[in-house]
Amino acid sequence: MSDVIVFDLFGVIARGQTPEAVRRIEETAGVGGASFWEAYWSCRPAYDAGRDSAAYWADVASLLGTAFPDVPALIEADLDSWTEADDEMVALVHELADDGRTLGLLSNIIDDLVPRFEARHGGWLGRFDALTYSCRIGVAKPDPRAYKICAERLGVDLSDVLFIDDTERNIVAARALGMRAELFESPAQVRALL
Repeated sequence: MSDVIVFDLFGVIARGQTPEAVRRIEETAGVGGASFWEAYWSCRPAYDAGRDSAAYWADVASLLGTAFPDVPALIEADLDSWTEADDEMVALVHELADDGRTLGLLSNIIDDLVPRFEARHGGWLGRFDALTYSCRIGVAKPDPRAYKICAERLGVDLSDVLFIDDTERNIVAARALGMRAELFESPAQVRALL
C-alpha cells in the first residue's frame, strides 16, 4: 500500500477538453482541423513551463501562418476548456486524504489557468500536501526536475511515490527516476492499485 501518491491533474482528476469546447476554440480561432491542433500541442510545452498566453497564441499562429482575430477570446475559450473535474476522482482524493495518505499533485498547467482552477476546485485541491505546477517551477513533465521538485515539496524520496498519470512518456520518465508509476485508466483502476 502506498502512503505517498502523486497524481497528474488533466486526464486523471480533471477532465480533458469536450467536443463542444474544441469546437468553440476552433470557431474563435477561425481555424480548425489537424494542423491547428498539431500547432496547439507542439507549442504547449513552453506554455506549460511558464510562457505567457499571448506569446503562446502568437507561436501557434506563426506555425499556422495566420493571425487570430480575437486572441483574448481565444485565451478565454481555451481556459474554459480545462476547468471540469471528474467527481469520482475527486471523491477518491477526499477518501485518501481522510485515510492519512500523503498526496501530491504534479501538473503541466498554464499560469493563467491556476487561479481559475483553484477558485473553482479549491476544496479538494486543499486536500493535497503539495501542489506542483509546471508553470510555477519553470519545467514540465517529463523533465526529471519536475518529479524531483514534487518529491522535495512532499519531503519524500522519489522511490516512496506512487505516481499516476495519463501520458505514457510521463510514466516512463517517472519510472526512470525510481518512482512506481502507473498509467491512468479509470477511478476503479486507481482504487485497485491502492
